[in-house]
Amino acid sequence: MTTDMTKGSPTKHLLMFALPLLFGNLFQQFYNIFDSIIVGRFVGAESLAAVGACGSLTFLFINLSSGLAVGIGVIVAQYFGAHDDNSVKRTIASSIYVLTTTSLIVSVIVLLFAPYIMKFLRVPDEIRPLSVSYLRITCGWGILFLAFYNGLSSILRALGDSRTPLYFLIVSSIINVGLDLLFVVKFNMGVTGVGLATLISQAISAISCLIFAIHKNQYFRLSKEELKPHRKIILMSIKLGVPIALQNSLISISMITLQSTVNTFGASVMAAYTIAGRVESLVHQPFTSLANAMSTYTGQNVGAHDQDRVKKGFRRGVTMAIIFALLMLLVMYTLGQKICHLFVNDIEVIQIGAKALTITSLAYIGLGMIYIPRGLLNGAGDTGFSMINGICEVVVRISAVLILTKTALGYWGVWWSNGITWTITGIVCLIRYWSGVWKKKAVV
Repeated sequence: MTTDMTKGSPTKHLLMFALPLLFGNLFQQFYNIFDSIIVGRFVGAESLAAVGACGSLTFLFINLSSGLAVGIGVIVAQYFGAHDDNSVKRTIASSIYVLTTTSLIVSVIVLLFAPYIMKFLRVPDEIRPLSVSYLRITCGWGILFLAFYNGLSSILRALGDSRTPLYFLIVSSIINVGLDLLFVVKFNMGVTGVGLATLISQAISAISCLIFAIHKNQYFRLSKEELKPHRKIILMSIKLGVPIALQNSLISISMITLQSTVNTFGASVMAAYTIAGRVESLVHQPFTSLANAMSTYTGQNVGAHDQDRVKKGFRRGVTMAIIFALLMLLVMYTLGQKICHLFVNDIEVIQIGAKALTITSLAYIGLGMIYIPRGLLNGAGDTGFSMINGICEVVVRISAVLILTKTALGYWGVWWSNGITWTITGIVCLIRYWSGVWKKKAVV
């Protein structure tokens, strides 16, 4: 259940590793999309807007804890590439303490302050109670399961196993769909039913994946001595993971600002924004999968002290990202309205959503150039740049949305700001890679 990426074809390793990740990410996004379709079709546009209003917040709170999982994965990959099995086990044990602590902190914050957060975001009064309920269920109660699944996935992927998380995510997705239909369509539980379906499926995914990993993977069979907290590794996990968590959190803050601006344009724009966001979450998945593959590939090869092989893999990853970006540009321009029609029947919402997709698709290459260098930099241990990168994205996105929505563009400025942000941030990531700083950041 491990793969050594320090030997063999870089292209083959990246593809064979990324494909299971892609399928898993797509399943995850499909059940998120299915949530939106169920709500939009069977409950209404206001409930869909309520779910969408939680999107950026959920992204924020998840990334505060799961960003640490990425740091843990970097350490595991580099120790694995260096063939230091004892340190791999100590890192896995230490991850338990890191992920549990951060998840509990996030849970308490969400459960106590969800109503005040929704009010601060200017969510309309008529849908605010629905948003609060959905956020508390999916994030307040579900964050621990999601963080542990992300942690398990990060560790397994660092060891070269991208298939095991996929299997359990598929099962989880099927259960989620079934529970959506049961709670919403049959029991008329509305947004609460959608949230409960997501919570239960996440719990099943995390618990079953952990049991299977212990049974099948020797690195998860830890003795009492190995289960003790290891201060050095915990601090190293925090050192690597916190900048990534902060980067994701900063990006989330910029997305919250974006959502807050969207909320001022009314329910139709909010619904269109939610639909466009759900569709583009699918576009992100191949980039995310390639980035994760690049991170593991880089980590193992940095641990083996083979930087030339890292550069070769980077060139292959960039080529794949550009090809996919051009393909998605074509899809959005030809099928945008049909895609939006899957979510709602409201003509105004469909037209806004379709045009939004054509605007942002112009910057998909820039989006790809964020993910591929970022994956390499993280795998090399250059996670400190993540915070700088996050600040760049926040400044550009917030500045762009506040300026453009005040011009004749109006609410279209929301989507133009996303495109501008992806392009500029992608250029910054490429500059960091070309600087070569990452070559000196190995933790092993």
